[in-house]
Amino acid sequence: QVQLVESGGGLVQAGDSLTLSCRASGRAFSAWTMGWFRQAPGKERDFVAAISWTGASTYYADSVKGRFTISRDNARNTVYLHMNSLNPEDTAVYYCAVDRGRTDEARAGDLARYDYWGQGTQVTVSS
Repeated sequence: QVQLVESGGGLVQAGDSLTLSCRASGRAFSAWTMGWFRQAPGKERDFVAAISWTGASTYYADSVKGRFTISRDNARNTVYLHMNSLNPEDTAVYYCAVDRGRTDEARAGDLARYDYWGQGTQVTVSS
């Protein structure tokens, strides 16, 4: 069983930066695609970013391109989401997730491909 624990959420002001972390259990972390998703109140869970198992390939939703950066440290079983220039539309619960398969531009945002999910961390951006 894979366990994911997110941290780093909080209340910030528009224009601020924040970094989320997600630590995973399991020896196979370095072989997994990792993704970040978010869900605002009353809305569906949306893709934010994903990173390949090597870290060589990254994928982003259009709404966060140029502002967010996903990275991973396989030695620490941890994936990060660095968020800059935050705005109130970024307010949501952020979830990390595991895709045990390989990914590409077409598959990275497919929520159904992700097998394990964290409990989420709240990010609130005030105007």
